[in-house]
Amino acid sequence: MERLTFVTSNQHKFREVKAILGEYGIDVEHSPLSIVEIQSMAIEDIASAKAKNAYEILHRSVIVEDDALAINALNGFPGPYSSYVFKTIGNEGIIRLMHNIDDRRASFISVIAYCYSDGVEPVIFIGKVDGMIADGIRGKGWGYDPIFIPNCSSRTYAEMGDEKNRVSHRRLALERFAIWLKERQYSQ
Repeated sequence: MERLTFVTSNQHKFREVKAILGEYGIDVEHSPLSIVEIQSMAIEDIASAKAKNAYEILHRSVIVEDDALAINALNGFPGPYSSYVFKTIGNEGIIRLMHNIDDRRASFISVIAYCYSDGVEPVIFIGKVDGMIADGIRGKGWGYDPIFIPNCSSRTYAEMGDEKNRVSHRRLALERFAIWLKERQYSQ
């Protein structure tokens, strides 16, 4: 099976991707390559553009991941701006925004974009987990993990530790990708 390059500057994401795809016998190497990130309301478009850019630079099969936290009471905010919002106001800011809001429902969405050739649109795989925003920061984790509680648990992603990799939005998208890739390679 071909070796894939996961392009990200986030070491936490790389470790999760490597562990999850490793379960499917897919070897992943890391590239912290700086790539263009377009602005769009659609995270699928952002991930697709990043994958194309990474392939143009590296000239080998690449995957990229973009994700979004969408909070119902905030009309889907921060959505495609999740990374920027995290860097500027962080989990503390999200908790403050949610102060006195009863509807704490939220979704975490992951988009994996796979690009393997010039002139071919990246293939997109989406994983979505519904849940809610915690009342406060809980557990030691990265990103929004300390404030997101998936519906399948009473704990935040951060409190779940490695168990998160069995139920996360990223896992769902990566499983879809891994199954598709195995079928594609089997049929060739």
